[in-house]
Amino acid sequence: MNTLSQEKINEIRNSVNIVDVISSYIPLTPKGKNYFGICPFHDDNNPSMSVSPSRQIYKCFSCGATGTVFKFIMDYENISFMEAVKKVADLGGISVNIGKIQKKQTHKELHQIYDLSLKFYINNLNTKAGQEAREYLKGRNISDDVIKEFQIGLSLKHDTLSKILTQKFNPDEVLKSGLIGKNDYGYYDLFYDRIMFPLYDLDGNPVAYSGRIYNKKDNSKYFNTRETEIFKKGELLYNYHRARDIARKKNQVIIMEGFMDVIRAYTVGIKNVIATMGTAVTETQAHLIKRMAKDIILCFDGDEAGAKATMSCTNELLKIGVTPKIIRLEDDLDPDEYIQKKGKDAFQRKIDNPISVMDFKLSYLKQGKDLTSSVDQAKYISEIITELNKIDDDILKDLTIKKIATEMNIDEELIRKHLETKPKPIIASKPKPQIQNDKYEKAESALIYYMLKSPEVITMYNNKVTYIPNKEYRQLAREISSFYKNFGFINEADFIDYLECDEELMKTISKINMENTKEEYTLEEIEDYIRVIKDYNVKEEIKRLTNKMKTLTDPLDKAKIAEEIVGLKKGV
Repeated sequence: MNTLSQEKINEIRNSVNIVDVISSYIPLTPKGKNYFGICPFHDDNNPSMSVSPSRQIYKCFSCGATGTVFKFIMDYENISFMEAVKKVADLGGISVNIGKIQKKQTHKELHQIYDLSLKFYINNLNTKAGQEAREYLKGRNISDDVIKEFQIGLSLKHDTLSKILTQKFNPDEVLKSGLIGKNDYGYYDLFYDRIMFPLYDLDGNPVAYSGRIYNKKDNSKYFNTRETEIFKKGELLYNYHRARDIARKKNQVIIMEGFMDVIRAYTVGIKNVIATMGTAVTETQAHLIKRMAKDIILCFDGDEAGAKATMSCTNELLKIGVTPKIIRLEDDLDPDEYIQKKGKDAFQRKIDNPISVMDFKLSYLKQGKDLTSSVDQAKYISEIITELNKIDDDILKDLTIKKIATEMNIDEELIRKHLETKPKPIIASKPKPQIQNDKYEKAESALIYYMLKSPEVITMYNNKVTYIPNKEYRQLAREISSFYKNFGFINEADFIDYLECDEELMKTISKINMENTKEEYTLEEIEDYIRVIKDYNVKEEIKRLTNKMKTLTDPLDKAKIAEEIVGLKKGV
C-alpha cells in the first residue's frame, strides 16, 4: 500500500494535464473533445488511443489499455504505481516523500540467493585473493568507481559459494539458481576463478552473471548463467534500470551488443546505453526499447556479424513502427575497442552523425553482389524494394527511391510502381475486442461500465442487484460500490488511482471499456440490464432447486420445492 492519502494522489494527478504528459511520450492529435495517438501498448498502426483532458484518462479502442496518467507512465516506463506518482508530482511541482519503493517479487528465495551471491563476489574482489583480478581490470581501464557502479566481483578457485548458499537456503532452490551444480561428491560452484559481471532484471535486481576469464587461456572467454525462473534473456536489457531515466531525458537511447560495450561507454560519460546481451532482439525487448526514447540508435560490432545483428534488430524494430538510426564502426571494432582506441570525442561524433536505416541497408545488401551484372542489379533492386516496404517514413522512403534511381540509372516511377504492387510486410494484427455473445455477461459489463460514470447507476445496483454471476465483474462492482460509499462520489480517474492500478481489476476495467463505448445511457437501459441479471439469477436458482428435488424422496418436500420453482418462474 502507498503512504499517501487518496486526496493527495488526486491532487498530484490534477496538478498536470494528462494530454501534456502523454504527448511527451507519443504524438497526439486533437479530434473533437479528445486527443488521439498511436497506442504504445500493442502493434498499433492507426491512432486508436484516445486521451480525454476532461476525464483525465486514456483509453485504447483496440487493445483496451485504460487508465490515468499514473497507469500510462507505469506501463510505458515499467515502473511501480508509487514511482509513477512521484514522477507526476515532480512534473506538477508537488513535493512528496514516498520512501523506498518495495516491489512485489515472485521467486523471493531465488532473489535472496542472488543478493547474497553478489555480496560474496564483490567481497572476493576486494580481498587479497582478488588482487590479480583487480590489476586485470585496471589494465582494461576499468576504474574502482566503475567496478563499484557495476558491482563487478570475483568467483574463487574453491567451492565456497555453494557451501554458503546450501547452508542458508533450500539446496533444491539453490540448484535452480544456476549458480551451483551437484554430483556424487556433493555441491560445487559453477563459476570458478572468473571476474563476475552481474546481469540485472528491469528493476535493477541481480538475476544472473557473466563470468570472464582473466588469468589463463580458455576456449570460453565468458561463461553465462543459464536461463532460470528469474532470468530470461529475451525479456531483459542490460543496464536498462540505469539508462531508462537518462534516455527519457535525452530522448535518445543507444543499443549495443555486449555489457562491456555499455560499461566502456559509461566510463566516458555516455550513460543512455543498453545492451541486448549478444542475442537476437526479441519482440519484448523491441517494445521496451520503443518506450525508452524516440531517437533510437543501433551501435553493434563493426564486423560482419555485427552488421547481420544490426539488420536483424532493425527489422524487429520496424515491425513495431520504430525506425532506428545506425552507427557503423570501422576496422571491425566493437564499441569497447573503438572508444579505447579512438577516444570519446570520435565516438561522440559517431553518435551525432548516425546513418539512416536505409543507407545502412543499401550498403549491407550490396555485399557479395557484382553490380555490373544485370542479374545482381535486379536482385539488389528487388531486395531494396522489399526493405522499402517495411518502413513507414515517407520522406526517408522518397529519398531512398531517388538515390537508388540515380545510382542504378533507372526510372524512379519503375521503383514506385513495384512498391505499390509489392505486398506489405506482415504486421501483427490488432487485438480485437472479444465478441460478447452471452447476453447476461453483456448486461453485467454494461451495468458496471455506467456504474463507473454515474452515482445514479451505483444506487440502482445497490438497491436492485443482489448478485452478479461473473466473478471478475462481481468483484469490480463491489469495489465501485465501496468507493462510492466511502467517498460519496464516483469519478473514473479517482477510482482507478484508488485501486493503485490493481492488475486484475484493471484488466476487467479494460475489458469493459472495450465492450462498451457509448457514454450516455437511459434509465430504461439500466433497468433492462438489471432485469437480465435478475433473470439469470432466477434461472440458476430454478436449476439448483430442480437438481435438489431429484435427490428428495419425501413427496411433501418435493411439493414445497415445486411450489417454490413455480413462484420463481412467475417472476421471470
